[in-house]
Amino acid sequence: MHYAQPRQGFRSGIEPVLLAASVPVRPGESVLEGGTGAGATLLCLAARVADLHAVGVERDPKLVSLARRNAAANGWPGLSFIMADIAALPDTGAFDHGCANPPYHPAAGTASPDAARQAAKRGQAGVFQLWATALAKRLRPRGTLTFILPAAMLPACAEAFASAGCPPTAMLPLWPKAGRKAKLVLLRGVKGGKAAFRVLPGLVLHDAEGGFTQEAEAIVRHGQALAL
Repeated sequence: MHYAQPRQGFRSGIEPVLLAASVPVRPGESVLEGGTGAGATLLCLAARVADLHAVGVERDPKLVSLARRNAAANGWPGLSFIMADIAALPDTGAFDHGCANPPYHPAAGTASPDAARQAAKRGQAGVFQLWATALAKRLRPRGTLTFILPAAMLPACAEAFASAGCPPTAMLPLWPKAGRKAKLVLLRGVKGGKAAFRVLPGLVLHDAEGGFTQEAEAIVRHGQALAL
């Protein structure tokens, strides 16, 4: 897969790869992503799922242009990217799945000297409520909503999902190494869902030597799905 991103400023980590692996999209279905950046999540999804129809929303025009070039370079016409703020999404139709890696760092924290990184990582109070509500409105009944976020912010995000009409149905912790506390989690909600909430076994990302575990390698290097 061809993926270009800015030389400086905010650069993609493992989060969009894990987010893409966790979205339960099937061939022919549609996905809406908030804060798509250069398109890493949707590119990973398109590499795994045939006949994908997806829209990435990004407020940085330079990143929107880069994401469009990435989609074209890989020959995936089903991916489109629009410049918009998540708080004022245009009417883009209805989707089967929504996903995001919201800007969750507190606005009052130490500012980054890079404006693009600052915009990508810093969020205002109520960021989960804003993002969950905006994406949930575009979902079809029984559509899924999936976020990747810090473990410490799980209660606030779960509350936001429920308030947006997508009650949380599953959480999967992501452990840096075996025996370490999870820094990140994946949270899934279903629009109009009534299923009981489940805490899943989770995924250990790195072995004792610092390399990826076999399970993480299958996702990061070989495009395997991560079931929630």
